[in-house]
Amino acid sequence: MNVFEAVKQSVTTRQAAEHYGIRIGRNGMACCPFHHDKTPSMKLDRRYHCFGCGADGDVIDFAAALYGLGKKDAAVQLAQDFGLSYEDWKPPGKAKKPKPRQKSPEEQFQEAKNCCFRILADYLHLLRVWRKEYAPHSPEEAFHPRFVEALQKQAQVEYLLDVLLFGETEEKAALITDYGKDVIQLEQRMAELAAADAARTKKHHERHAAAPEH
Repeated sequence: MNVFEAVKQSVTTRQAAEHYGIRIGRNGMACCPFHHDKTPSMKLDRRYHCFGCGADGDVIDFAAALYGLGKKDAAVQLAQDFGLSYEDWKPPGKAKKPKPRQKSPEEQFQEAKNCCFRILADYLHLLRVWRKEYAPHSPEEAFHPRFVEALQKQAQVEYLLDVLLFGETEEKAALITDYGKDVIQLEQRMAELAAADAARTKKHHERHAAAPEH
């Protein structure tokens, strides 16, 4: 049974009109929605006919004229509104999301390499800043832990970045295998340090702003 047959066998024009908000009297008469009708001049039952403007047809014609649809679209709309099934009918439901494409081993390797390079480059920049900002101002001054870290780590990080840039594929893969987890932890540590520094700076500014002016 196609959609036209399903609708015509199951829904009368009167039922459709009432469903779409048209008030119908006990005698089946209603004001025609297709012309300026002050007194009920349309008769609705299985079909409809207006004695004022001459509009006439079945339930599908009625829905098509009411909503400006083609007959097929009107029939489908009626079937949906009245919960009818028919040939080629598919129950409404959420569209299935396409499964994400699996990344190839080469893409996974490239992604891991880029991630390591980005984190190590950020760390190298931080070490250079620390080496300058936390350098002791006199031989007697104790070394700041960040200055010590910069002295100890800068050369190693520069070497690792050189491998990622210019090394053979096997060298890059070995570096990612050996240092991958450490690099991820390093990113977390840098984020925590940045947050702590920002909090200290904010607290300092608030304390300075609250200090009385002399």
